[in-house]
Amino acid sequence: MEDINLHFTGDIHALTSANNLLSSLIDNHIYFGNELGFKKVIWKRCVDLNDRQLRKIECGLSQEKNVVPREDGFDITSASEMMAILCLAKDIIDLRNKIGNIIVGYNEKDEPIYAKDLKAEGALTVLLKDAIKPNLVQTLEETPALVHGGPFANIAHGCNSVIATNLALKLGEYIITEAGFGADLGAEKFIDIKSRLNNLKPDAVVCVATIKALKYHGGATIEETKSENLVALSNGMNNLFRHIDNLKNKFGLNVIVAINKYKEDSEKEIRYLQQELEKNNIELSLVEAWEKGGEGAKDLAEKIVKLSNIKSEMKYAYNLEESIKEKIEKVAKNIYGAEGVEFSEESLKSIAQIENIGYGKLPICIAKTQYSFSDDAKNLECKEPFKIHIQDVIIKGGAGFIVVLAGKIFTMPGLPKIPAAENINIDENENIIGIF
Repeated sequence: MEDINLHFTGDIHALTSANNLLSSLIDNHIYFGNELGFKKVIWKRCVDLNDRQLRKIECGLSQEKNVVPREDGFDITSASEMMAILCLAKDIIDLRNKIGNIIVGYNEKDEPIYAKDLKAEGALTVLLKDAIKPNLVQTLEETPALVHGGPFANIAHGCNSVIATNLALKLGEYIITEAGFGADLGAEKFIDIKSRLNNLKPDAVVCVATIKALKYHGGATIEETKSENLVALSNGMNNLFRHIDNLKNKFGLNVIVAINKYKEDSEKEIRYLQQELEKNNIELSLVEAWEKGGEGAKDLAEKIVKLSNIKSEMKYAYNLEESIKEKIEKVAKNIYGAEGVEFSEESLKSIAQIENIGYGKLPICIAKTQYSFSDDAKNLECKEPFKIHIQDVIIKGGAGFIVVLAGKIFTMPGLPKIPAAENINIDENENIIGIF
């Protein structure tokens, strides 16, 4: 477990190197005369760390002859276009083509400049020749699992690689893949981006929740979620029912709710939750896998098998032929429950430019807080009508989607007040402590 959470097979390091090699090639091209006529560079560097200081930087400040200072910035590697490309590529040639189609900047005529214009796609693909191969691991009970790719769903598209999914479909009778955070983010992007672009259709959806999280969304503080609180749980059910409604009615999929049981969950709370879901004809499974291993998830597995044999008809949240604004508004209103969308001037200019260069028909990937259906992380209950605020829209030509930045979201996260790093250590026998 520690190895997976640390460097694992080095896939993320390879992605970081490929991403930053492209940045080096861009600035090197500008240094040697700027033949392509870069007026604006939009490609960012990346690093696999939460470091808010790097969100916006000045680079090229050495004052050397021909070094052109400019504003730049870093994304976290998990939110980079290179990560998205690795996860959406069908094979090594598709990977190379997608890398070549990355838009890295614009010239004086506002025409896009691509990575292939810099002849960068070959070298970058070589750096990723091993990273594109899925990683096979096993659970403590020797169940096989493919761990490949890691785009966050709040600031990226939130799905593992297409290659790993297609490989799994050839190897097993039942395949479970994760798309998180939240059904409003992970599930929406899984369906509208990954499934749509790769002809995938899930037979069933497991909506994972905890009683603690439901109480938190019902007005309880984090400390209060550790104690029995039926009022907060009742209020928090609204959040769960909205997720279920999206999955069942908006996306047309079969849904089962898996409740990850905590030792603090009271029998009254569990019983109340079961009754409320039964009233609404929603299948539920209480999962105790953390404590009991596979035996604690056996009920869930059996119910998934039954549910996956019931016919369903998957629907998308929007049509690709619609305008970028229409797609954003459909997700905001129909999936998030917003009453409308407010676009900044910068976002409207970006939308116009993207549509002018012919990329308006791509799917959208909304970067938004995972804590709320709104774009305000503190608006947990969403009792009052709210709007989604769009700050900018960014084209990802290689990945094949359009990133929409909502609220105060950043593609480079920051560390919390007490970082997890403070509790991690290693003993004289090289046993790692504090990660879990």
